[in-house]
Amino acid sequence: MANDLLKELRTGLRDLAEPSVRAQQERVLSRSADDEMLGVRVPALRRLARTYRGLPLDDVDVLLHSRVHEERFAALLVLAERMRTARGAERGQLLDFYLARTDCVDNWDLVDGSAHLVLGPCLVDGDTRLLDELAASSWLWDRRIAVLATLALIRQGQYASTFHLVLALRQDAEPLIHKALGWMLREIGRRDEPVMVAFLDRHADALPRVTVRYATERLAPAERARFVKGR
Repeated sequence: MANDLLKELRTGLRDLAEPSVRAQQERVLSRSADDEMLGVRVPALRRLARTYRGLPLDDVDVLLHSRVHEERFAALLVLAERMRTARGAERGQLLDFYLARTDCVDNWDLVDGSAHLVLGPCLVDGDTRLLDELAASSWLWDRRIAVLATLALIRQGQYASTFHLVLALRQDAEPLIHKALGWMLREIGRRDEPVMVAFLDRHADALPRVTVRYATERLAPAERARFVKGR
């Protein structure tokens, strides 16, 4: 039965494929040489993941190690669905499963679609220590996972971890990290603009240009100009 579910999910993915979506994916994603993209829209992937949320972890593991991009994405969304209702030991098991396989989370959409949903509940429970471990990783996507996972905390009105990572990763060599930092600052600004602006007043000069530009996108023009003028 479990293997039948895996086959059904894979068939469902291919039924949802759209050539125009695949062409867009190939333009915007950091595609590796052996990566296959089907062209499935993210909302359709989320619906499929809800349908197959009971997929055994062994089959989730098979999907995570697939070179088909949407199979990896579907696996991550299944994990996110399971984490949504998990409690206690099961939550820890799912977290460990994800962290042991971040080498399979190898593109920005995979990170952005899973980090806050899989890591987020554990962070909200109060254990944020793993953020520093991920942020210190040599693997780009581990570092982006750390940043994006703080979205779960931001949604709870908890900003300290995000601010900490912005400062810790401000000298990162990767633009994808700079953009992620700015995006999370902007998310803080959506909820508490004075807090975000006060942080920028203290630290903007030390932050990457793109981080500041992303962070200030929603500010009033005059306020934004204070931070981006000349940058």
